[in-house]
Amino acid sequence: MNFEGKVTISTGAASGMGLLFAQSFASLGGNAVLCDVNENVLKEKVCEINAKGKGKAIGVVCDVRDYNQVCIARDKAVEAFGTIDVMVNFAGGTAVRIQNVDREKYPEFPDVPIDVYDWGIDVNLKGPFYFSHAVLKQMREQKSGLIINIGSITGAEGDGYGIDYPTSKAGLMYGLTKSIAQYGSKYGIRCVCVSPGPVLTRAAMANMKTLLGRAAEPQEIVDLCLFLASDKGQFINGENIMIDGGRNAMNRCW
Repeated sequence: MNFEGKVTISTGAASGMGLLFAQSFASLGGNAVLCDVNENVLKEKVCEINAKGKGKAIGVVCDVRDYNQVCIARDKAVEAFGTIDVMVNFAGGTAVRIQNVDREKYPEFPDVPIDVYDWGIDVNLKGPFYFSHAVLKQMREQKSGLIINIGSITGAEGDGYGIDYPTSKAGLMYGLTKSIAQYGSKYGIRCVCVSPGPVLTRAAMANMKTLLGRAAEPQEIVDLCLFLASDKGQFINGENIMIDGGRNAMNRCW
């Protein structure tokens, strides 16, 4: 794969798969715009990518819940590199976990303060929606581009407590991805959703069962995203691709 002259925006890019994708894209000659709310770590990671002397990187502090900040990130990408070829919406997470909700104090879904779930829906669904809306202006002008949404096996399975997460991910996997693919087709723009099963971005993921008996390495998910962005993946559009070790095919007894 060769991404020389290509430009990607990756969200949640100060860590995890968002960072790994930006690093991998740059290592293959592409230029990367890393977006995250963690300014100090973001600067550090951008410097590391630039020190390798292959693709270039810039960092943009951006809260995906704020449309104005999203538009600034888009504009800085175009100002720095001229185009936006690939947009990958990695930023996300289950609100009840990230906000450390006390399950003894808030034992069931109706007990959890609604602002917790607001945060989850804003980050996991509205964030990708905002970025798609913003970057499509540029992609429409250049008549090319790819948006990759990151779904989750949880979007197919559901979750009786962290309900914001499967609700948001299902929206990405089916509604947003297919709709953008329909809109973008006349401008040469594709949209694909990649939906992982358990990924070893944190140790607890090793406890989720799959038919292969393991969780994915983060690089396995990133490699699929790179394939979709490469010349080899150009005929894939409007689809949700499960990369879950067969978890969605398992025979479950609840």
